[in-house]
Order: sequence, then C-alpha cells, then structure tokens
Amino acid sequence: MCAIVGVTTDKPNVCLTIYNALTVLQHRGQDAAGMATFDITGKLNMHKNNGLVRDVFKEKEMINLKGSSGLGHTRYPTAGSYNFEEAQPFYVNSPYGLVLVHNGNLVNAKELREKLFEEDLRHINTNSDSEVLLNIFAHALQKKQKIKLSKEDIFKAVDEVHSRVEGAYSVIIMISGHGMVAFRDPHGIRPLILGSKGASKYMFSSESVALDCLGYKTEKDLDPGETIYINQKGEVCKNQYTGKTLHTPCIFSSS
Repeated sequence: MCAIVGVTTDKPNVCLTIYNALTVLQHRGQDAAGMATFDITGKLNMHKNNGLVRDVFKEKEMINLKGSSGLGHTRYPTAGSYNFEEAQPFYVNSPYGLVLVHNGNLVNAKELREKLFEEDLRHINTNSDSEVLLNIFAHALQKKQKIKLSKEDIFKAVDEVHSRVEGAYSVIIMISGHGMVAFRDPHGIRPLILGSKGASKYMFSSESVALDCLGYKTEKDLDPGETIYINQKGEVCKNQYTGKTLHTPCIFSSS
C-alpha cells in the first residue's frame, strides 16, 4: 500500500499542495517519499529519499521543486528493496519525458522485465515493478513515432499496458509537453480518485481525505480500467478500457 498524488494547477508552487497531500496520506507508506514537478520551461525537478515526508522535503528541496504540475508518492515497499533509488517517482527521458507514480503490485513483473530487455530493447535499472510498468507505457508511446500525441494515442498506449500487465495498479504519469494521465487496472484493485478546485485545478489521489483537506471537490473514483487525461489546456478527457473487467477493490475505495 502506497500513496500517490498528481496535481495540475495554474500556480507555480504546486509542490506545496503535493507536500500537504502526502502528509495527509503518510499512513499509506512511511519508508520513502518522492516528488517530481515540471516548470514552465519543461525542466523536470525531482527529489526522493528514504524517510517520512517531513524529513525528505526540507526548505532547500521545496525551493527547487518549481512547477505548476507534479506528482508525489509515499512508499510502503511490497516489491524491490529498501534502496532509496527504488523510491518513486520514476523517470524515463524517451519518449517525450515520462514521470510515473504507482500503487500496486504486478504479478508478471519478472516476465515483463525479460521481454522489455529482449524484445523492446529497454533497460530496467532497479528491482521495482513500477519501473517495469513505466517502461511498458513508454514503449507503447514510442511506437507512435509522433512529436505531438493525441488523446487517442495516449488511450491506446494505456490499453496496451492493460493487455500486457497482470496485477494491481493505480498509476499517474506526467508526459512532458502534453499533460497528466491517470489510470486504474481493469480489476479496480487499488483506489484512485479525481478532484477539482475551480476550472483549472485538478488532483488525483489515493484517498479522498487529501482532496477534502486541501479544498478540492471529489469528482469521482476512477472506474476499473478507466483512463483520465488532462492536457496542458486543462481539458479533461476520459476513456474506458473495453477488455474484460471485474471490479475487486481494496477497502479504501468507496466505489
């Protein structure tokens, strides 16, 4: 059980919102914490380490986490090791620049890791199944061979993730120059909720308590197999996976 948060806003200090959300969700993971933001130039700023949120993010780190959109994570390790390098978010620079936070466990991670190396020619640097998931998505996007992605391109990439990955996963990904995408596995095992504040502020969170504490209105629990993409204009686009789904949520999901 981990906490994941994704926030997109019109303010340059999104790190403060993410910090407060992670503090509220600290009970979901005390081993490590991490945060990543994109600033107005498209530069990625990221910091993660072992420890509680209050210990990982001091004033120096917060000052460097500039940007109006970002991701946060608190880790309870169920796969991999306690190495701080396996703390999230995870980042790959190709294609586009992708940053991921993930809550869940992949059943077929070993098989996927081998296929990523032998068939997709992608290198996995840790034992974390979250890095495997990120590279599955990255490979699906890379096949598009396009500078500018459409929402349909992103939805098809997520569908490929669903077709290859087995297990539990709620995921939030930032795509540099495009926006933020969040999706839930077709079984709905791990929770993920969308909230809003006004017309231009959105938050994805593992639990609604983070939305409530920060003044966000709960819009909905993502359905099993549902993807929500928020582009850089603040437009919200939704897609439902058409493969077989069976709703088997954890106790923290209200759906």
